[in-house]
Amino acid sequence: MERAARNSWRAGARMALVVCALLPALLATAGQKKGPAGSVLVPEKGKLNILLDGKPIGQEEYEIGGAGSGWAAKGTSTVKAEGQPEAVITGSLNLQPNGAPVSYDWSTRTSTTNGAHVEFTNGVARMTLQMQGSKPFTQDLQFNTPMIVVLDNNLYHQYAVLAKVYDWAKRGSQSFSVLIPQELTPGTIQVEAAGPLSADGKSYEGLKVTTNDLQILLYLDNEHRLMRLEVPAAKVAVVRQ
Repeated sequence: MERAARNSWRAGARMALVVCALLPALLATAGQKKGPAGSVLVPEKGKLNILLDGKPIGQEEYEIGGAGSGWAAKGTSTVKAEGQPEAVITGSLNLQPNGAPVSYDWSTRTSTTNGAHVEFTNGVARMTLQMQGSKPFTQDLQFNTPMIVVLDNNLYHQYAVLAKVYDWAKRGSQSFSVLIPQELTPGTIQVEAAGPLSADGKSYEGLKVTTNDLQILLYLDNEHRLMRLEVPAAKVAVVRQ
């Protein structure tokens, strides 16, 4: 009986160790909000290193997950370029299941703090801008289509959303209305599958984003998650940890 009890205790202890080892993964999975079925988005979180001419100048942490009947993409970047004050930029983007924006809030903190709230309705972005020491200012920005993507300065996780919104079944060149809230700038971008890309000895699926004055290359894994971003003309690279 004593030996049986010892064996039972050891088996229970081994099981407890297995459960303890699995518990963090189980909790992480349980805490991930899946979002509505049929969405183009999937839950993910990550950290990005921001490089300028090969030198680190900042980091970004982000999370994309379900929020009610839609999705939320949130990120915070800390950037310190040479000769410039440190800037902390925060963005919170609420999205429909198809990736279209519902609302967006951003703030940037250097020596002062500025921010804005944006509501998207039927191809119109109503932005309320708050500059420190000034009264709020509201401006309506109109777009040709209700499908808008938000690509704000120094918040690179928003390109991860773009990679999901792009229609991979259709492929080819696809046009999107785009808003850069920190610059109060509406515009248009062209997005096109770029075929295989490689970096640091690894292979990726490429996505090319073309603006009026820049070309941006997205390096994606086989699930179209953002692993790397490059802006060759600006010598900027953003690499997932």
